[in-house]
Amino acid sequence: MRTAEIERNTKETQISVALNLDGGDVEISTGVGFFDHMLTAFGVHGGFGLKVKVTGDLEVDTHHTVEDTGIALGMAFKQALGDMSGIERYGAFSIPMDESLANCVLDISNRPFLVFKASFEQEKCGDYETCVTEEFFRAFAMNSCITLHIEVPYGINAHHQIEAIFKAVAHAMKIALRKNADGSVLSTKGVL
Repeated sequence: MRTAEIERNTKETQISVALNLDGGDVEISTGVGFFDHMLTAFGVHGGFGLKVKVTGDLEVDTHHTVEDTGIALGMAFKQALGDMSGIERYGAFSIPMDESLANCVLDISNRPFLVFKASFEQEKCGDYETCVTEEFFRAFAMNSCITLHIEVPYGINAHHQIEAIFKAVAHAMKIALRKNADGSVLSTKGVL
């Protein structure tokens, strides 16, 4: 079973994540409505079973809640993947959302890296500060140990741009996580 359960508690956030790479229910509660919407889209479009419960210091802002959720979610993917054998490893996907386009290319490589090329005209979507989108994906990439490239070449509406990003990453992950033909590690080194 490609599953993981993570509990991460700090003075700023208390987070639990349950992940099944092969499907299941999606239940998200972070205290930030727009972020719940994004994580729900991520779970549904990735085909993941995903349960996330977060209590954070929202009286400050959404930064700790969003970034720390990225850390915990990344840890869950890393745990569920084990030695990273038996997967296709690479994924790429583009999502249009009205006037916006988001592209994601990734490598489940055990080499964490993020390239994030997107800017948002609006500072907030509901209570969610749009600038924390990059922080979420940096935390996710570093803790899942994937190489993640995200680009939004154009778009005007921050809601559309960010939702397209979450969906593009989900679909690219779904492709990369597909089981390969022989169950091997897709690397000339024999290990990732």
